[in-house]
Amino acid sequence: MTTSDTPFPAASNLTIGFAHHAYQLKERFALRETGIDHFQVYTRDDLAARMPEMDVLVVSGLWHDELLDNAPRLRWIQSVGTGYDQFPVGTLRERGIHLTRAFGVMREAVAEQALACMLSLARHLHFLRDYQRMHDWRAYISDISNREDELAGKTCGIVGLGLIGSRVAELAKAFNMRVIATKRDPSTYDGPADRVTGTDGLDDLLRESDYVVLTCPLTDETSGLINKRTLGLMKRSAFLVNVARGGCVVDEDLVPALRRCDIAGAALDHFHEEPLGADSPYWDLDNVIVTPHNASETRMYEENLLDILLENLGRLGRGEKDLLHQVV
Repeated sequence: MTTSDTPFPAASNLTIGFAHHAYQLKERFALRETGIDHFQVYTRDDLAARMPEMDVLVVSGLWHDELLDNAPRLRWIQSVGTGYDQFPVGTLRERGIHLTRAFGVMREAVAEQALACMLSLARHLHFLRDYQRMHDWRAYISDISNREDELAGKTCGIVGLGLIGSRVAELAKAFNMRVIATKRDPSTYDGPADRVTGTDGLDDLLRESDYVVLTCPLTDETSGLINKRTLGLMKRSAFLVNVARGGCVVDEDLVPALRRCDIAGAALDHFHEEPLGADSPYWDLDNVIVTPHNASETRMYEENLLDILLENLGRLGRGEKDLLHQVV
């Protein structure tokens, strides 16, 4: 018998475990005044110790599959993030444990980070901050090709026109940019982008774009998407902005391209291994902006996530099977 064969516990008998090393989920949930018992853990060891107590687990980076070995009451996992590749979907399905993801909670934050990266690269804010630290009032630049630039009139190419990519398109259009994009099914897009093609339009997008923005999920198709061949299609004056996944980029190809200035620069928010190792060449490349996977971080994150959690708690309490942003 799986857990799905029995009714979901009533609110009075329910315990929710929040597991995150930084987000203030317990405190923010308490302010919702649901009366539901809940607690938060901040480490893997504490999470493992308290797994037997919880019916609902809200977690992301602290997850490991062995937790299921000591989770007799677990009925539902709410991922703190949009991705869910860290969870054993097949095993959860076999055991009748729901899995939902935090789809959309980071839409505004990640899209704004992508725009901020484009602005920083165009306006040389990373260079100017370096001058500030040296107490150096940088002189005006005579060489036109080395000056700051404007986004207006440039082409923004968005790889993966989903929820976040669509918002990047809206923001880019507000800066009078031309927007082109790829989307698995272009017929489902209804927005301001100037041209939307299927994934077969990637090469043309790379050739035409002044800013290539990755907002795609990491899949078999997008793994290693930015590589020696695709970098060779980009303009030497173009920039790469990755607010997707580090696995979409082949580091061994991107680093030499940046060193040779085959492309103008990059802003990178996600890496194959995190935290980024102290010996990573990205730290010391002047034409790279490194951010610590913080594109999704926002003062609204907890509230956006709890909105999903409470919606689905209501559905489960009513005996409904279909959940918001359900994976299993």
